[in-house]
Amino acid sequence: MADTLAAALPGLTLDRTSDVPLHAQLAQALRTAILTGQASPGTRLPATRNLAAELGLGRNTVADAYDQLTAEGYLEARVGSGTRVASIAPDAFLATGASSDKADTAPPPPLSRRGDALAAAIRPVPPPPGRFGYAFQPGIPAFDAFPYASWTRLAARAAKNMKAVGDYSHPEGQPELRAAIAAHVKLARGVVCEPDQIIITAGAQAGLDLAARLLVDPGDNAWIEDPGYAGARGALIGAGATLVPVPVDEEGMDIAAARKLRKRPRLIYVTPSHQFPLGVTMSLPRRLDLLDLADDADAWVIEDDYDSEYRYQGRPLSSLQGLDGGRRVLYVGTFSKTFFPSLRIGYLIVPAAHAQAFRNAIRNTGHSAPGLPQLALAAFLEGGHYEAHARRMRKLYDSRRLAVLAALEELAPRTLTPQVREAGMQMPALLRSNRNDQAIAADLAKDGIAAGSLSRYTLDDKNLRQGLLLGFAAVEERHISPAMHQLVSHLNGS
Repeated sequence: MADTLAAALPGLTLDRTSDVPLHAQLAQALRTAILTGQASPGTRLPATRNLAAELGLGRNTVADAYDQLTAEGYLEARVGSGTRVASIAPDAFLATGASSDKADTAPPPPLSRRGDALAAAIRPVPPPPGRFGYAFQPGIPAFDAFPYASWTRLAARAAKNMKAVGDYSHPEGQPELRAAIAAHVKLARGVVCEPDQIIITAGAQAGLDLAARLLVDPGDNAWIEDPGYAGARGALIGAGATLVPVPVDEEGMDIAAARKLRKRPRLIYVTPSHQFPLGVTMSLPRRLDLLDLADDADAWVIEDDYDSEYRYQGRPLSSLQGLDGGRRVLYVGTFSKTFFPSLRIGYLIVPAAHAQAFRNAIRNTGHSAPGLPQLALAAFLEGGHYEAHARRMRKLYDSRRLAVLAALEELAPRTLTPQVREAGMQMPALLRSNRNDQAIAADLAKDGIAAGSLSRYTLDDKNLRQGLLLGFAAVEERHISPAMHQLVSHLNGS
């Protein structure tokens, strides 16, 4: 660049209709010329006044572009010799590649093997609400019945106390919320813990990921239910564990079948109160057998208690963690199923001996939850709003569950066999034919019906079941019958 940019920037034009400021466009054009070698190190740039006149710009616009590139290290301003291209541009190591054809075709470095495996462990993104609302999307609570007025009032009150949560003091969670959760789970779930054993995380998935990182080393065997929760599978893959799928029967994880695999576990992941996705409850003999096995193998157990509040016959069952006394069982809980998924607050209850290690670790992982909603949630729990809301939802969900069951029995007696459960927010229904449930679910999704496919949750083909997972919690009763008619019409091919 001597007195004109014509050689270095042939045909330079600036788009005056663009949202990108003119000085930014000019800076990018100059940056590209430098990186591709069109403007070599030491080349003198025109004076800002001259370039502004040549391009029809204001002098300040050119000066701003020069200042930006000088700050980034692409240009050097020398007293008495003007502005020149820097001798060593900050991206000089890219210049050779940028000036060659391979810049557009050379792939980036590969991911790690764990990265490839984690990316391949796909959890499907459900479609947005269709004409029948959230029919029949698993795991979604009743947005239409949430106590928004109470929550908004408590959230506004918490916002006035912003200074209490404005720093990095409690990455493991706000003390108020940890104390409220400890009081709740002791009473409702028979959990054995103190507040300092509770780690608040950005959702249950973050809790699973944090636990997996701290409990297993790459190559360790992790027993998981099959079919089972895909999120746990992803967390364990991310930690480098070797997944060992264990079949599930009417009493939960089949411990006898697991013993025959002869793969000593380092960690066992279970959903004993309400198995996902089959909905069975682990029997007491099976729970005791699991704890004995974990003791013999010196293995950790992760108990995922994702929706235990919703049991329609009798009280919620006591936790596996309570049976163990909190020695080797970590308890995972979430508020996504009682509030709304975007709240992103879950929690881990860890053995007292390792509580400090988990508090230290969460500072390095970014799994902490925002403080402000934690204060609002603590007030919701302490004020009795949570228990009242859970009671209302149990009655509402039971009504919707029975409505789905009645619709299935009326409309699909020859195509689907519902697996009647006394808990949860979704109902598995087995296909009576050999049709592919994933293809059926994909077809239904195009019509706004977000039923899950049971086979998607299976790792070992020996444990495969073809069926649909029908979420009923978020479906208003007026939508259940027409949505079921639509579902059945897809099954019948009409």
